[in-house]
Amino acid sequence: MLEIKNVSTYYGHIKALENVSLQVNEGEIISLVGANGAGKTTLLNTISGIVPPRQGQVILNGRELTRLSAEKIVGEGVSQVPERRQVFAELSVRDNLVLGAYLRLRKGEKTAVARDTERIFNLFPILEERQTQLAGTLSGGEQQMLAIGRGLMAQPKVLLLDEPSLGLAPLLVREILDVLCNLRDMGATILLVEQNARAALKISDRGYVLETGNIVLSGDAQDLIANEEVQKAYLGQSNGKLTNEKSKT
Repeated sequence: MLEIKNVSTYYGHIKALENVSLQVNEGEIISLVGANGAGKTTLLNTISGIVPPRQGQVILNGRELTRLSAEKIVGEGVSQVPERRQVFAELSVRDNLVLGAYLRLRKGEKTAVARDTERIFNLFPILEERQTQLAGTLSGGEQQMLAIGRGLMAQPKVLLLDEPSLGLAPLLVREILDVLCNLRDMGATILLVEQNARAALKISDRGYVLETGNIVLSGDAQDLIANEEVQKAYLGQSNGKLTNEKSKT
């Protein structure tokens, strides 16, 4: 479904991604793990058109998105839930959700958007209870649910999630990850960036390890959890780097 082919992305003269390739198949949760500064958020921003690549291709269902604007990429079916939620604090919960469907509303899909708003309320009952409340007054976990709901309102073919567990208590992290599993069961396709590598890989089908802008390891999620180098670097020990640089499964 989503293919990233030999993508390199720069900030000025600084190379953030180098020759990155990965694939996300329909109905999968794919985890992208790595240390701070590895390029995980840059890759999501490259896919969604916020930071265009200098070379390489981003392809969704055979259609190249590489040079499209961020708005057009949303219209093609890629929706990103940003790091730290970034809800519209002065707007209500309901208005935040509706903004997630702004392109659909421009196409006149008012009835369908209203129906999908109710679907999000079914997925996150707490948001229905707080639908008239200002988003900035929600708890961190509730804001994360709202951010995910807002992303889903675009009816994405692929949902990009950037650090959904950031700043949340362990119980809320488990709840958010359970929601992602439920979304996959409902047919969603998800590319998940998550520094909590163990938790992310446990719910994922496959995973990629990113180090200093390079994919250094990829494979089945359970195989990555069992990999001794991944355990040392990302599952609680060592210094956050694989010793066998550029190794692949």
